[in-house]
Amino acid sequence: MNRRNFLKAVGTGALTLFLSGCGLSALADEKNKKSAAAPEKGSVSGGKNMKIVVLNSSPHSNSESTSKYLSGRFTEGAKSAGHEVFVFDAAREETHPCSGCDRCGMDGPCVWKDAIEDNLMPKMLEADLLVLVTPLYYYGMSAQLKTIVDRFYSRTERLHGKKSIIMATAYNSADWTMEALSAHYDTLVRYMEWQDVGQVWATGCGSRSLVERSAFGDMAYNIGANL
Repeated sequence: MNRRNFLKAVGTGALTLFLSGCGLSALADEKNKKSAAAPEKGSVSGGKNMKIVVLNSSPHSNSESTSKYLSGRFTEGAKSAGHEVFVFDAAREETHPCSGCDRCGMDGPCVWKDAIEDNLMPKMLEADLLVLVTPLYYYGMSAQLKTIVDRFYSRTERLHGKKSIIMATAYNSADWTMEALSAHYDTLVRYMEWQDVGQVWATGCGSRSLVERSAFGDMAYNIGANL
């Protein structure tokens, strides 16, 4: 049984639970997650055009992926506000995981001469804002995004102090669905000394049609447009 058929087979009661979260608040647990409300217009950029890198990490196509739908809406909003956006599709590029060799000395270059090193890293180094976009797989970020995050090591200090956003989609809508990923993101923000400027936790959105009918797309667009 493939993944999609398995998810369809979970039963009517569970499906009702999943659907109930889609299009409602982006935050199931107000105590543990920050609001996904858009920032005040111009408060993040200070009225200046920003360089933004969007890290897509879904293995699904642009027309099927739920998380790519959110990043697309965000990109539309950011570009409408005059910001420069570079989108990296980690599932479609040649990438390698960090080998832990430490030859970079945390300040490059990486021994892997792949799309991360040659195409993505120069963009991230000059970016004002990094946007992490992922489907929720086994209650964490996708392997494609984790590969990029691990490769931050080669430029650790130079990637410090940037602004960041996370957007994630999940089939489940239980109040604990995003807890582990949210904690991972918060830890990354703390270690990298980033300024978190937006979070969208799209629970209950297990298909493209569900996320398109939800309020999460507008949330992503408004965050981008108000930067």
